This record gives sequence, C-alpha cells and structure tokens, in this order.
Amino acid sequence: MLIENLKEILSKLKNGNCFGEEVLLVGATKMVDADTINLAVQNGLKAVAENKVQEFREKTPLINGASIHFIGHLQTNKVKYLVGKVELIHSIDSFRLAEEVSKEAQKKSVRQNVLVQINVSGETSKGGFDFENAKQAVRDVDNLPGVHVSGLMTMFPALANENEIACLCGKMRNLYDQLKKDGFDMRYLSMGMSKDWEIAVRYGSNTVRIGSAIFGKRIYNEV
Repeated sequence: MLIENLKEILSKLKNGNCFGEEVLLVGATKMVDADTINLAVQNGLKAVAENKVQEFREKTPLINGASIHFIGHLQTNKVKYLVGKVELIHSIDSFRLAEEVSKEAQKKSVRQNVLVQINVSGETSKGGFDFENAKQAVRDVDNLPGVHVSGLMTMFPALANENEIACLCGKMRNLYDQLKKDGFDMRYLSMGMSKDWEIAVRYGSNTVRIGSAIFGKRIYNEV
C-alpha cells in the first residue's frame, strides 16, 4: 500500500498549488523503519522528517537519497544533535530555541536553515510565535548569526473544518508573501498534514508534512 499511497499523493501534487508553485512532499517518518523509508525514497519521496531527536540519530545514517528534515518540538539541549546535520528544522517556536541553534551553528561554522513556527490559530495547546508578532519574530530569528529563515510553518486545529483551514491558510499565505516582498529569502510555507494537506495546498501551502497517509497508521505507545 505504501507505494500506491505515495504515487497517488505525488500525482495530486504534480500540478503544484493554487499559485502554480511546486509543492514539496515531506514524509513524516516517526516510528517508520529505515528500510520502509528507503522504499518510499526509491519511489519518489524526496524529503523525510523525524519528530524525535533519538529517532533522527538512529535512522538518518541508514537513509539514502533523501533530504532530511526535523519537524518535532525541539528541546534546547538537543539542538547540538541536529544543527549542521539536518537540511531544515521546521519547528523554531521560540526565540530562546533560535538562539541555541545560532550558538551551535557558530560553533560548527554552518548556516542552519529553519522555519519559524507560527501559532496562527491562537490555540493555547499549540506552540509557536503569536501571529500578531510574527513579522518581528522572523526578523529577530533571521538576524541571528548562523541562522537562515527559509520560511514559515504552522499547524491547524485538529477539528477545524475546510472553511476554518482556508481562513488560516489565507492569513499565513498573506504573511509569507508580505515577508518575501520585504526581502526575506524564503522558499517554504509548511502547512498541511495527512488529514488536511489537500485543503492546505488548495489555499497556498507549498510544503506538506504527511505521515499516516503514506505509511499507514502507527500506534504510539508514548507515556
């Protein structure tokens, strides 16, 4: 089923988003073994992403031919394991975390590409910078040495309907376009996961993070 799932999603993405932009499919590979990930890569998946640093460290050396991203909540004490080893960190949700990435990037003499996470829905359960302060947050993070803001990321409420998602996408897309007009060198607007990626692409996302719709449902035994 994996190959069929992947081919179907890639086919739907081949014409890009509503702006004619290419859409990057990022496979969310939490609890997926390396052999399965490599099979997906062999069948057209160009980017994969982990949620947990431990899984990233265990599996990344075994993955061949894919761009490696990190999409989970990142603790400051785990930053050292990712900087310089991951192409893109999607989840910069605080200035303190960005500062830690900057410190580690300077130590390693690298420039780390990151996405600034925006809490566009305003949910207290969601991480990220407040939407009202998003422009300043992007400026502050991008000014840090060793850090390059490559775009924005957000998550939608779990029970949001299409109209609500469309509204949130519109706010994020407007912000993304304004920042680009202001001179920020951004490529990624990361919105949409397995349940809502098609809506997100329809309303301007150019990067989607998809796990179960490719790899099937996984059972999480987290305490």
